[in-house]
Amino acid sequence: MPVLYGLKTCDTCRKAIKALEDAGQDVTFRDVRTEPLDDALIARFIGAFADALINKRSTTWRGLSETERSRSPEALLVEYPALMKRPVIDTGRNLTLGWDKAVQLQHLG
Repeated sequence: MPVLYGLKTCDTCRKAIKALEDAGQDVTFRDVRTEPLDDALIARFIGAFADALINKRSTTWRGLSETERSRSPEALLVEYPALMKRPVIDTGRNLTLGWDKAVQLQHLG
């Protein structure tokens, strides 16, 4: 069963959940604001996606000072979970980031 990490208010996360459920997949959703990522998950996600995990187009990012932006991705995600690009989908076999056509094809066939 895939685990989708994101924000409950994120339209892209809601679209991904709906599409996966419509395709007959049971999806576990984890809101990273209410259930913050632990250090092991952050390290795993950074290992898979590097700096691409940080959404540099977000309102949260634009509100950060240059000093804050220079911090490590791990530190930023601990303090600002909404900075994570969404969704991250963990199938147990692999991780995907975002919900573009390539990711949809991978999950929906």
